[in-house]
Amino acid sequence: MDEIEVPQYFVCPISLQIMKDPVTALTGITYDRESIEQWLLKAKEHKCPVTKQPLPRGADLTPNHTLRRLIQAWCSENAALGVDRIPSPKSPPTKTLLQKLVRNLNLPHLYQSALDRFQTLATENQRNLKCMAESSVAESMIHLITNKSNELGNSNTNYSLELEQSLRILRLLWGTSCDNIKPLLVHNIDFIKSLTRILHLHNVATNVNLINEAMPVLKSTIKLADSTLLGSLKPEFFIEITRILRNRSISQQAMKSALKILIETCPLGRNRTRIVETGAVYELVQLELENNTEKNITELIFNLLAQLCSCSDGREQFLSHAAGIAVVSKRVQRVSPATDDRALHVLWLVARYSGSNDVVLEMLRVGAVSELCMVIQANCEPSLKEKARSILRLHSNIWNHSPCIQVYPLTRHQR
Repeated sequence: MDEIEVPQYFVCPISLQIMKDPVTALTGITYDRESIEQWLLKAKEHKCPVTKQPLPRGADLTPNHTLRRLIQAWCSENAALGVDRIPSPKSPPTKTLLQKLVRNLNLPHLYQSALDRFQTLATENQRNLKCMAESSVAESMIHLITNKSNELGNSNTNYSLELEQSLRILRLLWGTSCDNIKPLLVHNIDFIKSLTRILHLHNVATNVNLINEAMPVLKSTIKLADSTLLGSLKPEFFIEITRILRNRSISQQAMKSALKILIETCPLGRNRTRIVETGAVYELVQLELENNTEKNITELIFNLLAQLCSCSDGREQFLSHAAGIAVVSKRVQRVSPATDDRALHVLWLVARYSGSNDVVLEMLRVGAVSELCMVIQANCEPSLKEKARSILRLHSNIWNHSPCIQVYPLTRHQR
């Protein structure tokens, strides 16, 4: 196969592989359907990868049947040389079929087969998801998740598989058609309660897959919520999210979802207090202590710490962890500018409002003061230098006595 010269117009510009289902965008460029759909799904701006011209969101991709038949004929002619034949693409599900499957969800003897079919369709391609989004499938999944979660604990059936399937379908639909789902969930506190109940009853290692599906859906739901709904969240909600932070069996995506949920809800003062009361600050320090590879998780953790340490209870909990100051100071200038900014803010809050003699000496002992001096001398943003200088000024009378640190010249002269 490597020795065969493939006609250039058979190759997708994105994947650089022979196209299985060629489709033409409005810009006139032909791509493999799966490649262009994934490109548009993940891209921040909807633009043609080749021409860089804008592609309207939701614009149709026209099947290029002539090119597909040419590719199939070429593959057949070269089968003896190891070229696999390209099968004809499946037709998208009809609205009639999807509506029938939605109705079957309400019939006990057909409900599981309907759910299985929905899952198969959802995982095949983006075109199926688009058809499903236009046929009220998302509404059916939300209804099913809410009903099944309410039955949890009331019988010997735990519905783990059904809930996992429904959440996976809803998550995939969300990535394709957020606009269709938003009206269903923007004020839906009952759905948040349902997901919280699922986390409460299944937040153990044996139900990792269910947690992995539930967390991205909960994150997306919280992101849609207005301040009224966020303000109505109960302590139980934050208890379950903090339990997620302790679970090392879940996926990175689920962990990031938990952190993003706390970031979305934290700006409200009452929520911030409740988050601290669950022990989240301690868990965040512990999580970062064990995180040696994931830059994005570090940035999310430091975003949260900077907010939670703005209250006295948050700082107290932060300082109760033996590695709190050390783990924050060791990340300065080692992760990203955003992490530097949040780390210095945490150190400033601690030094300014919780700067007891023990804390000040601890900052010196674990190297936080040395890191601040290095920031001032490093090639970084002036705002970071000034923040580091302001922290050093707070306790320079104590730190200046250290034979290893020359704080006074750094705090006195601007650079």
